[in-house]
Amino acid sequence: MNIPHQALVLVADGRKLMFLRNEGDEVHPNLQVEEHHEQDNPATRDQGSASPGRAPSGPNGISSAVGQTDFHQLEEDRFAAEAADMLRKRALAGDFEQLIIAAPPTTLGELRKHYHKAVKDRLVREIDKDLTGHPIDRIEQLLLAK
Repeated sequence: MNIPHQALVLVADGRKLMFLRNEGDEVHPNLQVEEHHEQDNPATRDQGSASPGRAPSGPNGISSAVGQTDFHQLEEDRFAAEAADMLRKRALAGDFEQLIIAAPPTTLGELRKHYHKAVKDRLVREIDKDLTGHPIDRIEQLLLAK
Protein backbone atom coordinates (compact mmCIF):
# COMPACT_ATOMS: atom_id res chain seq x y z
CA MET A 1 0.00 0.00 0.00
CA ASN A 2 1.20 3.51 -0.73
CA ILE A 3 2.41 5.93 1.91
CA PRO A 4 0.97 9.39 1.24
CA HIS A 5 3.39 12.29 0.81
CA GLN A 6 3.83 14.15 4.13
CA ALA A 7 1.99 11.40 6.03
CA LEU A 8 3.04 10.98 9.64
CA VAL A 9 4.09 7.44 10.55
CA LEU A 10 4.21 6.31 14.16
CA VAL A 11 6.31 3.20 14.76
CA ALA A 12 5.99 2.12 18.39
CA ASP A 13 6.10 -0.66 20.90
CA GLY A 14 5.71 -0.54 24.66
CA ARG A 15 9.00 1.27 25.27
CA LYS A 16 10.16 2.87 22.00
CA LEU A 17 8.54 5.15 19.47
CA MET A 18 9.53 7.03 16.36
CA PHE A 19 7.60 9.68 14.50
CA LEU A 20 8.53 9.52 10.83
CA ARG A 21 7.45 11.83 8.00
CA ASN A 22 7.23 10.72 4.38
CA GLU A 23 9.25 13.31 2.47
CA GLY A 24 9.02 11.18 -0.68
CA ASP A 25 6.05 10.41 -2.85
CA GLU A 26 3.44 7.68 -2.39
CA VAL A 27 5.30 5.05 -4.41
CA HIS A 28 8.86 5.99 -3.41
CA PRO A 29 8.70 6.93 0.26
CA ASN A 30 11.51 8.70 2.02
CA LEU A 31 10.78 8.41 5.73
CA GLN A 32 12.62 10.93 7.87
CA VAL A 33 12.82 10.69 11.66
CA GLU A 34 11.17 13.67 13.33
CA GLU A 35 11.15 12.44 16.89
CA HIS A 36 12.39 9.42 18.83
CA HIS A 37 11.65 8.36 22.42
CA GLU A 38 12.79 5.37 24.40
CA GLN A 39 12.15 4.53 28.02
CA ASP A 40 13.82 2.16 30.39
CA ASN A 41 11.30 -0.48 31.47
CA PRO A 42 12.86 -3.31 33.48
CA ALA A 43 11.10 -6.64 33.97
CA THR A 44 8.43 -6.79 36.69
CA ARG A 45 10.73 -8.85 38.93
CA ASP A 46 13.16 -5.92 38.91
CA GLN A 47 10.48 -3.32 39.67
CA GLY A 48 8.60 -4.92 42.55
CA SER A 49 10.11 -5.35 45.99
CA ALA A 50 7.83 -7.87 47.63
CA SER A 51 6.03 -11.05 46.72
CA PRO A 52 2.26 -10.95 46.16
CA GLY A 53 0.21 -10.65 49.32
CA ARG A 54 -3.00 -12.11 50.61
CA ALA A 55 -6.41 -10.52 51.03
CA PRO A 56 -9.58 -11.54 52.87
CA SER A 57 -11.97 -13.25 50.52
CA GLY A 58 -14.89 -14.23 52.69
CA PRO A 59 -16.81 -13.52 55.89
CA ASN A 60 -14.98 -16.19 57.88
CA GLY A 61 -11.58 -14.49 57.57
CA ILE A 62 -10.12 -16.90 55.04
CA SER A 63 -7.63 -15.16 52.82
CA SER A 64 -6.57 -15.90 49.30
CA ALA A 65 -3.52 -14.97 47.30
CA VAL A 66 -3.44 -11.73 45.37
CA GLY A 67 -1.90 -11.94 41.90
CA GLN A 68 1.43 -10.33 41.10
CA THR A 69 1.08 -6.86 39.58
CA ASP A 70 2.71 -6.74 36.17
CA PHE A 71 4.62 -3.47 36.56
CA HIS A 72 6.33 -3.95 33.21
CA GLN A 73 2.99 -4.15 31.36
CA LEU A 74 1.58 -1.22 33.33
CA GLU A 75 4.55 0.88 32.23
CA GLU A 76 4.12 -0.22 28.59
CA ASP A 77 0.44 0.73 28.74
CA ARG A 78 1.33 4.14 30.22
CA PHE A 79 3.89 4.68 27.46
CA ALA A 80 1.25 3.88 24.80
CA ALA A 81 -1.18 6.33 26.43
CA GLU A 82 1.53 9.01 26.32
CA ALA A 83 2.14 8.26 22.63
CA ALA A 84 -1.60 8.66 21.96
CA ASP A 85 -1.49 12.01 23.77
CA MET A 86 1.44 13.12 21.59
CA LEU A 87 -0.64 12.20 18.53
CA ARG A 88 -3.61 14.17 19.90
CA LYS A 89 -1.49 17.29 20.40
CA ARG A 90 0.02 17.02 16.94
CA ALA A 91 -3.37 16.42 15.30
CA LEU A 92 -4.98 19.37 17.07
CA ALA A 93 -2.03 21.55 16.03
CA GLY A 94 -2.61 20.55 12.38
CA ASP A 95 0.77 18.83 12.16
CA PHE A 96 -0.49 16.04 9.90
CA GLU A 97 -3.42 15.16 7.68
CA GLN A 98 -2.73 11.44 7.27
CA LEU A 99 -1.44 9.01 9.87
CA ILE A 100 -0.11 5.47 9.68
CA ILE A 101 0.58 3.54 12.89
CA ALA A 102 2.68 0.38 13.15
CA ALA A 103 2.77 -1.31 16.55
CA PRO A 104 2.54 -4.81 18.02
CA PRO A 105 -1.04 -5.93 18.76
CA THR A 106 -0.89 -5.24 22.53
CA THR A 107 0.50 -1.73 22.05
CA LEU A 108 -1.91 -1.03 19.20
CA GLY A 109 -4.83 -2.08 21.40
CA GLU A 110 -3.68 0.24 24.17
CA LEU A 111 -3.19 3.12 21.72
CA ARG A 112 -6.73 2.64 20.41
CA LYS A 113 -8.15 3.13 23.91
CA HIS A 114 -6.71 6.63 23.93
CA TYR A 115 -7.23 7.87 20.35
CA HIS A 116 -8.71 11.36 20.20
CA LYS A 117 -11.32 12.05 17.50
CA ALA A 118 -8.83 14.28 15.66
CA VAL A 119 -6.42 11.34 15.50
CA LYS A 120 -9.10 8.87 14.39
CA ASP A 121 -10.16 11.25 11.62
CA ARG A 122 -6.60 11.31 10.21
CA LEU A 123 -5.78 7.64 10.67
CA VAL A 124 -5.46 5.96 7.27
CA ARG A 125 -3.88 2.67 8.29
CA GLU A 126 -2.86 0.56 11.27
CA ILE A 127 -0.36 -2.27 11.03
CA ASP A 128 -0.24 -4.74 13.91
CA LYS A 129 3.46 -5.51 13.66
CA ASP A 130 6.50 -4.49 15.69
CA LEU A 131 8.77 -2.51 13.37
CA THR A 132 10.78 -0.67 16.05
CA GLY A 133 13.86 -2.85 15.55
CA HIS A 134 14.05 -2.34 11.80
CA PRO A 135 16.12 0.25 9.92
CA ILE A 136 14.17 3.01 8.17
CA ASP A 137 14.60 1.58 4.65
CA ARG A 138 13.19 -1.77 5.84
CA ILE A 139 10.24 0.01 7.49
CA GLU A 140 9.53 1.71 4.14
CA GLN A 141 9.56 -1.67 2.38
CA LEU A 142 7.32 -3.31 4.97
CA LEU A 143 4.81 -0.46 4.88
CA LEU A 144 4.64 -0.59 1.10
CA ALA A 145 4.10 -4.37 1.19
CA LYS A 146 1.11 -4.14 3.57
